[in-house]
Amino acid sequence: MSPGLDAGLLSPVWAGTPVHAATSDGAWLAAMLRVEVALARVQARLGVIPESAVAVIESVARPERFDLGELAVRAREAANPVVPLVSTLTSLVAAESPAAADHVHRGCTSQDVLDTASMLVTRRALAEIESCLDRCAAAFAGLAERHRDTPMAGRTLTQHAVPTTFGLKAAGWLAGVGEARRRVHRLRTEGLPVSIGGAGGTAAAYAAYAQAATGADHVGELIEGMASELGLAVQAVPWHTQRVPLADLGWALSVVAGVLGKFGVDVQVLCRTEVGEAVEPGPAGRGASSAMPQKRNPVLSTLVVAAARQVAPSAGVLAQCMLAEDERPAGAWHAEWQPLRDCLRAAGGAAHTAAELAEGLAVFPARMLENLHQTGGAIVAERVNVALAPVLGKARAKQVLARISAEAAAGRGTFDQLLADAPELRESDVDAEAVRELLAPQNYLGTASWFVTRALDEYSPPSG
Repeated sequence: MSPGLDAGLLSPVWAGTPVHAATSDGAWLAAMLRVEVALARVQARLGVIPESAVAVIESVARPERFDLGELAVRAREAANPVVPLVSTLTSLVAAESPAAADHVHRGCTSQDVLDTASMLVTRRALAEIESCLDRCAAAFAGLAERHRDTPMAGRTLTQHAVPTTFGLKAAGWLAGVGEARRRVHRLRTEGLPVSIGGAGGTAAAYAAYAQAATGADHVGELIEGMASELGLAVQAVPWHTQRVPLADLGWALSVVAGVLGKFGVDVQVLCRTEVGEAVEPGPAGRGASSAMPQKRNPVLSTLVVAAARQVAPSAGVLAQCMLAEDERPAGAWHAEWQPLRDCLRAAGGAAHTAAELAEGLAVFPARMLENLHQTGGAIVAERVNVALAPVLGKARAKQVLARISAEAAAGRGTFDQLLADAPELRESDVDAEAVRELLAPQNYLGTASWFVTRALDEYSPPSG
């Protein structure tokens, strides 16, 4: 392998995954060649170029006939890879048919080819991401249903807050993935436009060649034909400097990365030694430390979180590139290409990895229950406060419970013991037995099950 090719050594979250192949240099090259062939086909159907030229162009427009390394270096001379690509393609066609070579890239401009190719690459990557999100959603739905009533400690600001259920936690993951999937699906099916604008956004050369050949400019038919040929959308005007599609894509991928990253950080907490409520799936040796033999590190969630932290900054570059001056910017368009690929790769790698993690996550309800009772009932202090408020007053009840919680944290006793001995309760003739019954954490789950039902009702498994 050429030392100049990016194999993902420093980004293992996408290395070797489907999104790797979908976004490789070879995939971009194949997409650009596909655009050139599609242009020839549509122009031939419109009578702008002869059918005989299409056959020659199509026969030589094969990625294996191009040297990626050479194209990359030659791209420096024009600040984009399309110029050397077209030069090479034209030479290859000329070697087969000098007449056909005159019809390569007819009326086209570099940005039309690269932008359209980018949409083809993006569509393939989004299909992979959407498939992985479907797997995540199915796994989360299963966890939410199976653990609808599995109690566990809810945590806020790193500490025990109130009881919740693991089913509700999984339902939250499910809802987030559902939102992300809807955005990805809309973009993949409706939001990836073909680019036909010509040198300055007027499509003048396309029209001039068509007029000379047929007496009509055919630009509308060309745009519709290219969109149909490539399976892309149509925009009302050329989007050379109207970069909403890229900004929209960056935001959608940020949402994908964000919801998967949320799942990842939750799993990391559950896998902590002192928490021990879940463990990642994997064969023997996964998660091993190079120094500590006892370690089984949560590597899948680590990869997901690492990828999630990378998408938003790259998406921010895409948003900044909306500031594109005139009819073709000097630098803004060029700055999009690598961040776009970085977004697709990181989000795609996170989705692929999260699907494996979600499908194999092992959950330990007994450990969850053990942790729930760890504070001797302090986790339901809110419930006790509600019960004591009518007797002691809301403010005083909260003060009493805060003091007892602080004493328990300092090791002066357990929360339930200190509560039973509290002078305020004895002086107020509070039923101590009734208070003790309030301290059962699994009896203070609120409407967790109802929320799980709502999430499951909104979940629609993919058809087919």
